[in-house]
Amino acid sequence: MAADHPADRDVAPPAADAYRLLVDSVVDYAIFMLDPTGRIVSWNPGAERIKGWSADEIVGEHFSRFYPPEDLAARKPWYELEVAAEVGRFEDEGWRLRKDGTRFWANVVITALFDEDGGLRGFAKVTRDMTDRMLAEEKVRAGEERFRLLVQGVLDYAIFMLDPNGRVVSWNAGAERIKGYTTEEILGEHFSVFYPPEDLVTRKPWRELDVAVDVGRFEDEGWRLRKDGTRFWANVVITALFDQDGGLRGFAKVTRDMTEQRRVEQTLSEQRRLVGHLVEAQELERRRIAWDVHDDSIQSMVAVGMRLQLLANRLPEEEAAVVRRLDEAVRASIARLRNLVVRLRPPELDRHSLVEALDHYLADLAASAGITYRLRHSLDREPPAEAAITIFRICQEALTNIRKHARASTVDVSLTSVDGGTLVEVTDDGVGVGGGVGGDAGAGPPSDHFGLVEMRERAETAGGWWSVGEDPRGGAVVRFWIPTANGGEE
Repeated sequence: MAADHPADRDVAPPAADAYRLLVDSVVDYAIFMLDPTGRIVSWNPGAERIKGWSADEIVGEHFSRFYPPEDLAARKPWYELEVAAEVGRFEDEGWRLRKDGTRFWANVVITALFDEDGGLRGFAKVTRDMTDRMLAEEKVRAGEERFRLLVQGVLDYAIFMLDPNGRVVSWNAGAERIKGYTTEEILGEHFSVFYPPEDLVTRKPWRELDVAVDVGRFEDEGWRLRKDGTRFWANVVITALFDQDGGLRGFAKVTRDMTEQRRVEQTLSEQRRLVGHLVEAQELERRRIAWDVHDDSIQSMVAVGMRLQLLANRLPEEEAAVVRRLDEAVRASIARLRNLVVRLRPPELDRHSLVEALDHYLADLAASAGITYRLRHSLDREPPAEAAITIFRICQEALTNIRKHARASTVDVSLTSVDGGTLVEVTDDGVGVGGGVGGDAGAGPPSDHFGLVEMRERAETAGGWWSVGEDPRGGAVVRFWIPTANGGEE
């Protein structure tokens, strides 16, 4: 026998065998044939993997067994074959059943097969398991729906989209509540309708979009218009939206009605301005009274005391003793008046020495109340006059509360330069916040106490802050901070 020619070993298989080899090698698609009535006549490995039946189990069965009960009730399998026979093919996505009864989301294509004479020979059916893709898409859709509901449900913010030209393309419930337009009224309109005439003259809306495109976002506060023409004070943030290629897709715009907040802030600012004027007037009056007492009353009483001393030296001892007692009373009155002058306006403050003024006041407190004190400071510079007076008055009020209510034996006062200002702490070892008689405590009696209100107002009027609380070591602590960075010795 002659040897095989090499070419004989390379002959390709017949076309039918090649197609069968191709179909049988596919495992990601279920590919099988149906006869004209819908019964299965072939079954590839992909069909077995996806649907769970082996070829021996399923060949000869009607393909309707892959459909859930609701589709069978609607006679969907037979309807699909009718459509495929009529138009040549049918495509669908929906739930199908595996052998174990579990469902999977399938993409199905049914193709009608005709012979040369146009007779229906059967159907080719290709099924792909799309469950993972469907679940992923459903997750995305659910997330988008939740986000849409979130945006739509927000009432305190107007949240809407603009196209690249500035025309409104979406509108949430908050936008309708704040601006007054319904979705139907505003979609397609240019967002410049929200701006007052003076902003339109300067082309502010268009400039805002330009800035947002250049730097990514734009933020502003200013007047905006409602549908009825009334104005409201708005905080506005415009964010430019770009696609993956850097193309401008539009803008997200968030607007908040700040009218009430602005009114409250203006009211508080006005109140603080008035309190500042009152405090300034009070300090001027205290200084005037202190100077009048010092220059008039004290000097007059000093002169009286000197005359009494001269008179006592000229009188007999019996009458002289009476005069000396009068002189002692005058000197005691002079001392009390001098203490009053110090409390009204410590002279150290006019000499630009806050620490000396506090030390003098603490020394008087220690002498009268039997309290030991410690004064510490690490100031970069002497605070300006107004700040020094504010610090002294708050300390004075805190120390007065300690003397009256704290039942303390020691007081610590510290002053530190912090963050462009002076941080002050007044600490005592008394009964603590709320622990005194009638609810009063050391540096911190109840919040409705006039002293607390005055301390807080003084600090806030000066642009600082004030607080009161329990000291971890026991007792109470008042902390406050007053800005002093722009000051210096005057």
